[in-house]
Amino acid sequence: MLTTDLRFLAKHVVHASCKATGLFAHSQRAALHLYRCHRTARGALGLSPRLSDGPLPALPYLCRSLPGNGSSQIRSLWKSQPSQTRPLSPAEEEAGKAAILEKVMKGRQPTDLMLRCTILDAEGNVKTISGLFKKSDLSVEHQLNPRDLRKIDSRVPNLVPTILVRKQAILVNILHIRALIKADTVVLFDTYGSADSRLHSVYLYHLEHNLKLKGSGLPYEFRALESTLLSVLSALEAEMVFIRTLVGGLLAELEDNIDHDRFKRLLHYSRRLASFHNRAKLVGEAIDEVLTQDEDLSAMYLTDKHNGVEHDPLDHEELELLLESFSKQVEEIVNEVENLEANVQSTQEIVELILDSNRNALLALDLQVSIATFGVGTGALVAGLLGMNLTNHFENHPYAFFIMTGIAGFASFMVAFLGFRKLVKIRRIGLSYSSTNSKPQRPWLPLPLRRRTPEGWF
Repeated sequence: MLTTDLRFLAKHVVHASCKATGLFAHSQRAALHLYRCHRTARGALGLSPRLSDGPLPALPYLCRSLPGNGSSQIRSLWKSQPSQTRPLSPAEEEAGKAAILEKVMKGRQPTDLMLRCTILDAEGNVKTISGLFKKSDLSVEHQLNPRDLRKIDSRVPNLVPTILVRKQAILVNILHIRALIKADTVVLFDTYGSADSRLHSVYLYHLEHNLKLKGSGLPYEFRALESTLLSVLSALEAEMVFIRTLVGGLLAELEDNIDHDRFKRLLHYSRRLASFHNRAKLVGEAIDEVLTQDEDLSAMYLTDKHNGVEHDPLDHEELELLLESFSKQVEEIVNEVENLEANVQSTQEIVELILDSNRNALLALDLQVSIATFGVGTGALVAGLLGMNLTNHFENHPYAFFIMTGIAGFASFMVAFLGFRKLVKIRRIGLSYSSTNSKPQRPWLPLPLRRRTPEGWF
């Protein structure tokens, strides 16, 4: 099969060469060209370049581009040529398949990944805007491991927020912010998407303003971290207000009217609310994880390390207050989302109960119509029996019509009455099930108000 494919490839190469040059009048030139193309194709596949043991195959026909040489004639001439190539051995076929598979699996070698970054200096000024840097260069310059930048260089938003503390830097990856905070530098990794770009621009403006305020008493890295967490908190609050407005308006509409479209919107909003709840909860867990690690809190004092000042490993009250304040605010957002989810869940349950009640009412109406139809059918049965063309000795009775009409009407009334009575008993549903044959239960009384008998308390 591989030899046939090579022949087909070489034949198309000859045809393309004929169209490019105009003619291959001489058969030996065409045969030589075919032989070279065949050798080249076999060499590209990793096979032996030897085509056959015999002489070159003769092609005594003109090119298709010449007059009088149609496709049918060329095809017949090609088929008429004797095949002088030997069949490939199993070893050569396996080698060819292995070479093709290796080329497919290998593909192109990826170039060094590039990251687009914005750099702020120690004074809070923007030093570089959207500059391209190699991932390897950033790792070497800031003494980071390549795996630390693995999530940051991804264009897909990460679901799990992280705050990584390294020897000379703090890596923050929360929502729309991906930043590298050092003692005198902040590197912002540009995110992708319209909404993220807008939030990134607002965050850059506030970060630049906060880094220039040196009178706050906080070191450089804490001011950058405060701006980062403040931007994250603002994004969560804005999304919370938006979702609360949507859900609140929809719940108010469901109180007036319940239809399919509103119920479908409620399902969509509940999914969106659950997704937001998960993201807000993960942000709070990322902050709490840093608060529980004393070593990470002590390592986040980058300014002291940069200036060579020894810092007490247990003295990180200032950073704890900063992180705890944001943790409490995120916790408030999570609690508000949980309350909103509870309202949505209760509304869904109430709507389902209302729909079930309406369905039961329709079923009861259907049963009522069926019972009434059964009663009328009972009376019609009497009329049908008397309407047969048989002698029943009532034809000449003066009061037979009135008597039979009364009997039919009474039978219809009794059947309908008994059916409706049974339906009413069935629809009386309490919290505790009791069958019709069971004795009525005594009202519950406290023990001091009961009387004691040999059989027990009553």
